Amino acid sequence: MQLTSTAFSNGGKIPRLYTCDGDDLSPPLHWTDPPAETRSFVLLCDDPDAPGGVFRHWAAYDIPATRRELVENAGKTEGFEDFRNAISDFGNHGYGGPCPPRGHGPHRYHFRLLALDCPQLSLGASPSFKEVEAAARTHVLAEATLVGIYGR
Repeated sequence: MQLTSTAFSNGGKIPRLYTCDGDDLSPPLHWTDPPAETRSFVLLCDDPDAPGGVFRHWAAYDIPATRRELVENAGKTEGFEDFRNAISDFGNHGYGGPCPPRGHGPHRYHFRLLALDCPQLSLGASPSFKEVEAAARTHVLAEATLVGIYGR
């Protein structure tokens, strides 16, 4: 399985448009070759370089197995009813773009796509990123990662 974006390459700079310094849109993401047994996907985005430890920016889950992309701004909380968004470390549902402390240097943002063997995760109405990831880990068939870089 491979995860890519038309907005940035693996290891490349995330454009300002997709950050807190821009319009804070989630970037377009595309994936190929999931396992045949895939029943759903989870998309996670976090920053392992945050000063206080891993900062969790986005968890989209119950993404249908038929999907092969999340279009630009799919991380908003309405208009994409065929999947759900968890609560990020910003305290909101949906995507919160890169926003590292000024002068802290470039941070790596890991976009991770998990192919799951179940159509839906058993979660409450407003799960956190951590809850989504923990539930998904018990169902993972494959994982693909795309890393983007952003600093201020």
